[in-house]
Amino acid sequence: MRRISLRHVFVSLFLFLCFAPIHAQELKCNVMINYAQITGTNKQVFETFKKSVDDFMNQRQWTSLPYAQNEKIDCSLSIQVKQYENNTMSCEFTVQSLRPVFGTSYKTTILNLRDREVTFSYNEYDQLELNASYDNNLTAVLAYYAYLIIGFDLDTYERLGGTAMFQNAENIVSLSQSRSGSEGDGWKAFTSNTNRYAIVNCLMSERYRAMREYAYTYHRLALDDMATNTAKARARIAEDLKVVRESNKLDPSNAMVTIFINAKSDELVSIFKKGTPEEKNTVYDHLTAINPTRSNDYNQIKQ
Repeated sequence: MRRISLRHVFVSLFLFLCFAPIHAQELKCNVMINYAQITGTNKQVFETFKKSVDDFMNQRQWTSLPYAQNEKIDCSLSIQVKQYENNTMSCEFTVQSLRPVFGTSYKTTILNLRDREVTFSYNEYDQLELNASYDNNLTAVLAYYAYLIIGFDLDTYERLGGTAMFQNAENIVSLSQSRSGSEGDGWKAFTSNTNRYAIVNCLMSERYRAMREYAYTYHRLALDDMATNTAKARARIAEDLKVVRESNKLDPSNAMVTIFINAKSDELVSIFKKGTPEEKNTVYDHLTAINPTRSNDYNQIKQ
């Protein structure tokens, strides 16, 4: 069964009626570790690290919502280890998540994030435990991205459906503000437009509420209708793309717009290559205004 809007109501009802088993875990996260840059270290430590991260992300119940096995969120976490000395690991994280589109075999990208500032202490066989203080930086970062993945996914099924998840992420950011040294990188206010602080700050701001609402319009009201009413779905995406442009005008390069463009640029080009002349012009104008550095890619829409 495909996930639908108001997941916590309709999925529960369906599972109850069908007597289907409920699985608590929300994520199906593919964890990859790249440690090619590291020399002179027992490589077994990275295999142990991979298993620990995999278990942490996939064997935990992050919400109180019911998720069946086939409803788990398809996501990935790629960790590039850049340095490992004195049990301190410096890494770059790439976080991606996908969502199925109703009535098709297609999966649309929801998140495609890169975090270049992840430093934490790690000893082989460390137990990755989650506690309310989030005093371990590795588990804090992992939990932050778990909540982000689930929150963004829920926003596509129910208008502002991910708010509780983003509040959890905001709590982690708040508790992490006092981290010292390199462990504080990524958590600090106003040091980057797209770090962990900036992302959750935008998500919780009324200023960018329209961007979160557009996530629901784009996915639930448009993409999920694409298989049965392509013209209507395409027209809706084109019409409401102005929301992204207006958000960009409020604050160029804000995290919400950056996340949307990173996830959706290629998809929008693919969709509107087959659009009407008016749709092509509208979408091309919006995208080049939002992200002029990719204008060559957007030229494909008008070809």
